[in-house]
Formats: sequence, C-alpha cells, structure tokens
Amino acid sequence: MDGAGGPGEGPAQEALQSLSRRLQVQEKEMELVKAALAEALRLLRLQAPSTSLQDPGTLGPPRDSPAAPPGLPPTCSPSLVSRGTQTEAEMEVEPSPGPPGLSNGPPAPPGGSEEPSGTQSEGGGSSSSGTGSPGPPGILRLAQPPQRTDTPRRNSSSSSPSERPRQKLSRKAASSANLLLRSGSTESRGGKDPLSSPGGPGSRRSNYNLEGISVKMFLRGRPITMYIPSGIRSLEELPSGPPPETLSLDWVYGYRGRDSRSNLFVLRSGEVVYFIACVVVLYRPGGGPGGPGGGGQRHYRGHTDCVRCLAVHPDGVRVASGQTAGVDKDGKPLQPVVHVWDSETLLKLQEIGLGAFERGVGALAFSVVDQGAFLCVVDDSNEHMLSVWDCSRGTKLAEIKSTNDSVLAVGFNPRDSSSIVTSGKSHVHFWNWNGGTGVPGNGTLTRKQGVFGKYKKPKFIPCFVFLPDGDILTGDSEGNILTWGRSLSDSRTPGRGGAKETYGIVAQAHAHEGSIFALCLRRDGTVLSGGGRDRRLVQWGPGLVALQEAEIPEHFGAVRAIAEGPGSELLVGTTKNALLRGDLAQGFSPVIQGHTDELWGLCTHPFQNRFLTCGHDRQLCLWDGEGHALAWSIDLKETGLCADFHPSGAVVAVGLNTGRWLVLDTETREIVSDITDGNEQLSVVRYSPDGLYLAIGSHDNMIYIYSVSSDGAKSSRFGRCVGHSSFITHLDWSKDGNFIMSNSGDYEILYWDVAGGCKLLRNRYESRDREWATYTCVLGFHVYGEKGHRAVETCVSVGGQGAARLGLGMLDMCRGWTSRNWQIQPKRPPPPPPHRPSGLGRIAWNVVGGWPGCLS
Repeated sequence: MDGAGGPGEGPAQEALQSLSRRLQVQEKEMELVKAALAEALRLLRLQAPSTSLQDPGTLGPPRDSPAAPPGLPPTCSPSLVSRGTQTEAEMEVEPSPGPPGLSNGPPAPPGGSEEPSGTQSEGGGSSSSGTGSPGPPGILRLAQPPQRTDTPRRNSSSSSPSERPRQKLSRKAASSANLLLRSGSTESRGGKDPLSSPGGPGSRRSNYNLEGISVKMFLRGRPITMYIPSGIRSLEELPSGPPPETLSLDWVYGYRGRDSRSNLFVLRSGEVVYFIACVVVLYRPGGGPGGPGGGGQRHYRGHTDCVRCLAVHPDGVRVASGQTAGVDKDGKPLQPVVHVWDSETLLKLQEIGLGAFERGVGALAFSVVDQGAFLCVVDDSNEHMLSVWDCSRGTKLAEIKSTNDSVLAVGFNPRDSSSIVTSGKSHVHFWNWNGGTGVPGNGTLTRKQGVFGKYKKPKFIPCFVFLPDGDILTGDSEGNILTWGRSLSDSRTPGRGGAKETYGIVAQAHAHEGSIFALCLRRDGTVLSGGGRDRRLVQWGPGLVALQEAEIPEHFGAVRAIAEGPGSELLVGTTKNALLRGDLAQGFSPVIQGHTDELWGLCTHPFQNRFLTCGHDRQLCLWDGEGHALAWSIDLKETGLCADFHPSGAVVAVGLNTGRWLVLDTETREIVSDITDGNEQLSVVRYSPDGLYLAIGSHDNMIYIYSVSSDGAKSSRFGRCVGHSSFITHLDWSKDGNFIMSNSGDYEILYWDVAGGCKLLRNRYESRDREWATYTCVLGFHVYGEKGHRAVETCVSVGGQGAARLGLGMLDMCRGWTSRNWQIQPKRPPPPPPHRPSGLGRIAWNVVGGWPGCLS
C-alpha cells in the first residue's frame, strides 16, 4: 500500500494546484462580470429616458420589496444575495422608484432624461440610479415626479431593447482589458464615484460605501461590510479612544502543577507565591475577603508570556520569575527573560537576560550565603546553557553549556556560592564557579559529574535539597532518595570523576512507589518528600527514618511541590492544578483549584455570582464567585467546548466535541437531556433571552434551533439555519428572541429570522438598528472603531474558533469589544431578570493564551 501511494502524490498535488488556479481565475472573472453588469446598467439609463425603465402601470415599489433606506438612491433597494460566503454577496439592483417626490439630486427638467449616479456594491462594482447631479450623500431632496411622454426612444435601431443590454454586457465581459481601460475599479473613478473615504486612523483599511450608511473593512484581504445604525450620523461622532471603564484582575482560579516544579514558595509576609499563565499570584490563605477556602490575592503582571519558574530571594521579599518565548498580539516574537521584582510593591526591579536565552527559562535560583547577590539561570536551549548573573547590575558573569539532556532543577549551595548543583535526565552535576573578580564574562564554570557507582542510574532526578551537614538529597523517578557526599577519587570507582575528589552516593532509601517530585527541608531539620504514583507525603528524620506520612486524595493528583507555612502548616501543589493546605496529622483541603487542560467553555449564571466552565480535561465545573471556590465538578467523559445557562438558572446546556449536547440540572447535576446533532464539534450554545429557544452552532456550518420548555428540561427540534459556508464561531440573540446574528470561520456576518422559520435575512441593512441581548460576535459594527480593526482581526485569528486564546494585555482593544468567552457578572446578584444582565460589573474571562486551565 505504501509503494502504491507514492506515485499518486504528484498528480494529486498538481490537480489541487490546478483547481486552486482555476478558482482564482474564476474569482477575478466574477469581479469583472460584476463591474461590467454595473457599467451596462449605467449606460442603459444614460441612453433611455426614465419612463422607459419603468412599467407605466407601476406607481410605487412592489409590495414584497423593502423600501429604499434613507441615503440610498430611490431607484435601488439593497438586498443581500447570499451564495454561501459573505464576500460573494452583492447589492442587488431592483428598479423600484421609491416614494413619490423623493430623489437624491436636484429637480429634473420636465421631459428630460434622468442621469443616474453609481453606488458601490460589496463586490467592488457599481449600480446606477439617481440623478445626474447628486447632492451630498445621504440627503434626500424633493424632485418633480417624472412626466410620461410619447417621445420616441433615442438611438433606436433594428434590435429590440431587451437585446441591446445583453450585447453590451457580452462585449464588456469578453474583453477584460477593454473593461479595465473603460471603467476601471470603483475606488479609482475620481469624480464619477459619489463615495468618499473617511480620513484619520484606519482609512487605509476601511471606507464608507452605500452613500454613508455602511462601512467596509478588510480582514485578511476579505471585505466585511457593516451597516451603521441610524442613530449615528457619522463615525467621527463616536469616541475614538478606549472606554472609560477599566478592568482590574480580581482572582485567578488554578495553579500550574501539571508540568512545572519548584513553583511554590512562602514569602516573608506569609503570602504564598506561585504562577499560572503569565501571572504570578501572591495568595494569602484564610482571613481574607474570600471567606471559607480562600483569602485575598495580589498579582504580578509584568510578564508577557507563560511563566515557567520561580525563585525567592533570601530576604523573602524579592522574587525572580522566568518566562518562555512566545509572540505578542501583533505576531511579533517575545524573547525569554527573567524579572526580578519586589513582592511588596509589585514593581519590577531588574530585567535579566533579555536576548540571552533561547526558547525559555527552565530553572533559576538565588545564592544564599552572600545575601542573594547572584542568580543562576538555566535556559531551554538544546545545550541548556547555565549562566550566573549579578542581580544588582543585571550583568552576566559566567556561562557554559551544561548538557543536551533536560535540566529540571538548579541551586546554589547555601554555605558556598561557588558551588552549584543541577539535576535532570539521568544526571546530577556539581559545578564550581570562579567569579573572575566580578568582571562581567570573566567567570568560569567547571563541572563534576555525580557517580552512581553500584546504584542503578535513574531516568530522571527531578529534585534535590541541601542538608545542614553539607550532604545533598536527591529524589528520582525510581522512588529512591539518594544521599550524595564528597569522597576522594578512587580509580576503581566506575564513571568519570574529578582529579582529586568526586561526588558519590553515600546512602539510598526507597521512599515512594513511582517518581519523587518534591523535597522540602523543614525548619526543624526534617525532610518532606512527595510521591507521584502513591500520592504520599512523608516526613523523614536523621538517617532517612520515616516519622509521619499522609496521603493526598486521588482526585487532587500527585504531589508536585511542597512549601512550609507557619507552625506545622504545609502547602502542597498537585499535578491536577490544585493547591492544598493542611498538615500531616489533620489532612489537607483545597484552597485553590483549576482545570488541568485547555479551557474552552465559559458561561455565567443569569442572576447568581456563579459561573461554569468546561474544557479538554472533560471536567464540567461550577464556581462560586463570592467564595472563590469550586461548587461542584463532574466528569463529562468527553471534551466540553461551550456552555450556556437557561435564563431560569435551573439547567445548563453543554456542547461537546462529538456533536452531542447535554442539558444538566444545576442542583442535582443530573443529565435531563442528551441529543446529538451531526458528528462535528459544537462551538457555541445560546439560549434566547426568554428561554423559549436554544441555538446550537456547529462545525458542520449549521445552527440548530430547539424549542425549550419553560423549565428548560425538555427540548424539541424547531429548525435549522443553513447558509454559512464555514463553521459557526459566535452567535447572539436579539432582545425579543426572534432573530440571531452569527459569525463563521470565514468572517461572515449573517442574520436569521428564527420566529419566521429560521430564514436567512438577505437584506442585512434591515438589522442595523436591531437591539441584541448580548454582543459576543467578534464581527460587526459594534466592534468597529479606531482600534476595531486590530481587535476584530486579533480575536478572529487568535481565538476565531471560540476558545479565544486571550492574553491579559488585550483588555483595551476597542470600545464595546467582547470576545465569546467574556461574560459579564453583576457584583451584587439582582432578582431574576427577564434576560441577561448587561451592565459592567465583575467580569470573568478565560486566559488560556497564558496557560491551559487558567481562569481569571
């Protein structure tokens, strides 16, 4: 089969390229045909009197055609012709005269012919209507009604009137060169084009069209037309800056324990410091405004990408945090860097190593004996460069390639700053650092490799700790605690050692089943070890004698990090992103919890300070916003991607990645409805404001509409909205619950009449003044502004599928911009309203862009 499949790849690739080229040619031909059609219609009206274009018996617009909107020439009414994608939509020109006595220009002379003017279609062509001398765009003037005369038609020939336009259109469509020479593009017609482009910011990417009632912007080269509400006379009247309201980070739910280590410390102030996403959290357990289960939080937000490691200065105040490489919201690369900052003021004191590290900062540590004057850093490059820095000056003193294997931990000997230890994959290295009299770059680092001798070399050594007597304890993937000490070099000792002395294993103790992830030296000299597979926390005395132990509940995961609190209190970080508090005698309870994988679904309770989340870890979690705690959690068995509360708050709908969607009772947590629509993942579920309908957006390009019972427990299929050419990303209901606005993956904005049978509203102009219950769509006039281009483009390109990988630095992009995963919560729960509250209160948003599982 493999041999037969190879030769076929070339022809298949050539066929795909050929189809792509044909598609591009056809798209260009379509644009030419549109322009030719518009030009032909303009020439027809130039050569024929107005009476010849209208049936003598027609005195007004047809009953089924909408009236021409203000600002449009009365002889054309806009209607959206949808052929699957919005970029192929155009304004269909219909010969409807509009209200009698109205015209877009000065009065026409009696018996004279009517000179039309052009309006631009979304495809780039123009349609002809109006009079020869148009007035200012959007102003309607009184005009004399056209008088019917029997004057014979000028330029008559033997061919019938119906054949002449077809002949002209054929000639223009046949020769693209002639078309470009005679008509050109709509934007380059100078005085013949009544459209004007606004000056100021964004004029290069957007322009007014349809005589000032719509605005067009280009997103990745595709035109997006948005109609301006009637209450807005000009875009210049709108505020161009960010909104006056500002957001402050209140609480971060979660802890990064799944793939990081040595990330939990206690400061001198008693605050616990840890990180998740690009935020370093300073958490004060108990006694704070959080009530049971949590105290207060502060946040260091100086980083621009994921924080990967932490180190606390010996003074217990200063903190060093290293971030990984990434890209900013504009796509520009972000370099790894280490921040040294003050935990009391949250001000950055020093930025170390900008441009000196590759990929990220994997581990770091302060020196101890010299009051933290130096900082040791290991990056994530292939060689895992080990460097020593002067903390006060931010200068590099020494650097060396450490190893091609993973380095998981680094530390200064607390009694000798010239001694540094690193450990990781199948190695323990002992480094001697010569400072070079403090001259930057003159220092040297020499390595001595730990010798395992008769002991089995483990696959990983994730952690180590220095004992007061100078020995070193390491925990490895075999569950053993090894004691390392210096000894004289012996030629019979296998392995490579130093010339005069070597570091070897003095003792070994089997401590855990599975890997040991954490070791912690307590104030009384005892050592704590945390196991992976057995989830045990063991206290060891002198000689590695077990004194006491406790087991972490299974649903919290294994022990990842250990920190000693006041008295006998311990804080434990787990591999399932939970932070536990307690002691070995009384056990442990959670104070911080979070998801363990990418978080995609988020919705808020209609009138309580609660919200619900779901994600790739298959967990559905309900959170208490007042107590900052997890109310309950259930296993969905499948990936949850979207969710929404019924307006009554009694049930919640959850969309899964298999096309299934569930309705659960929020009190009993029981599934009351289980329905499947297609086999593609669901990207959005949304109840109507009155709770009578449920809209489900799928990746099969359809929106499924269900009728819902008053309590939300029962649902029945009402219809489907078919017309999108790509997967659904966002949708919103109108306030009356009869209409839907939706966005798709190829940047469409479509409107649907649900109450009228799930019909596509082809005339999108009619929806410009419609009031919406929510604004979660990322395309539309409500997100257009001075910074609207960047806001829409960033939200669609980065989080277009709905999950929205949002960074913390994207809060002030444009006025009124709302991502799909942003939901407003009132600070004080009001009585149940008829629809969702829309006031600016406490806001919960998903910052998955920093790290999966983080919810702020």
